[in-house]
Amino acid sequence: MPQPFSSPSVLVRIVVLVLFVVPSVTLADEYQETTDIFQRAESGGMFDQSYGYAIFPTVGKAGFWVGGAYGKGRVYKLGEYVGDTSITQATVGLQIGAQGFAMIIFFQDKRAFNEFTSGNFEFNAQVSATAITAGVSAGATTTGTHSGASAGKNDATASGAFYRGMAVYTIARGGLMAEASVGGQKFTYTPR
Repeated sequence: MPQPFSSPSVLVRIVVLVLFVVPSVTLADEYQETTDIFQRAESGGMFDQSYGYAIFPTVGKAGFWVGGAYGKGRVYKLGEYVGDTSITQATVGLQIGAQGFAMIIFFQDKRAFNEFTSGNFEFNAQVSATAITAGVSAGATTTGTHSGASAGKNDATASGAFYRGMAVYTIARGGLMAEASVGGQKFTYTPR
């Protein structure tokens, strides 16, 4: 009678399955969970109005005078997963603390989508995000000021609009950071 795992190839297949398939299912669940949260929040209507979107389940940010942020995400076009993206940010100015947040960038049309997926895309310090989490946020851009507040991640009262074909929303994941800093966000894109 054959013994279980008597063949090295069977054991190798199981190890490959555990190391590569299970984490990808978990990762896929993280993206779906984050998408579901944004769909239930006030940003949910943006999915129907958009050509595509980039979603980042977790972006980590930290700073003490000099700061930075990093996160990995996925890009969707017309509801289909088409590539991977990453965000990096370097900031200088008065800042202290660390925080994590989820972020989604909606692309209003094909032009905005193509601009983002052209390779290396950058938001300058003038672009602001609409916070849809508990607490209060405020910011100023070249198009005016914005502010918002909400009681929880699913019942946001803030609203955003497309600016140059893109709309950005964030949801706090945890941490605390105080800052008055300047820095742009840079994105890379790799087709699937």
